[in-house]
Amino acid sequence: MLTAQSRQKSYADERCMDPKFDVGDMVFLKVAPMKGVLRFEKNGKLSPRFVGPVEILERIGPVAYRLALPPTFSAIHDVFHVSMLRKYVPDSTHVVDFEPLHMNENLCIKEQPVEILAREVKMLCDRGIALVKVLWRNHGAEEAA
Repeated sequence: MLTAQSRQKSYADERCMDPKFDVGDMVFLKVAPMKGVLRFEKNGKLSPRFVGPVEILERIGPVAYRLALPPTFSAIHDVFHVSMLRKYVPDSTHVVDFEPLHMNENLCIKEQPVEILAREVKMLCDRGIALVKVLWRNHGAEEAA
């Protein structure tokens, strides 16, 4: 019986390996559905399952890592099991380039229309409602409203 158990364990161990991370790697941190979401200041029905990416500072043991958490997570212990981490793969399409915006003193942005792309009149209860699609200065054509 013990021989069969050890054989089955060796087969299972070959398929189930904990991921290995290096110091300096970027990872996502898994958030528990209920309490974890509240701890990480994100709640709601469609709240994210992972937060981050955060950097790995050191490897504590074979399956524990110390993370560089942002200051907003200062109340949370910074050592996590490998099962709570997911590798971050950098993708240039995820990076948002911010164009310089001119801000007023009261921290509001004044949008400038560039071009009217389309006009349409919709009928609602025997009344015509004019709809206009406008291209704005700091936005692309796909964001026209």
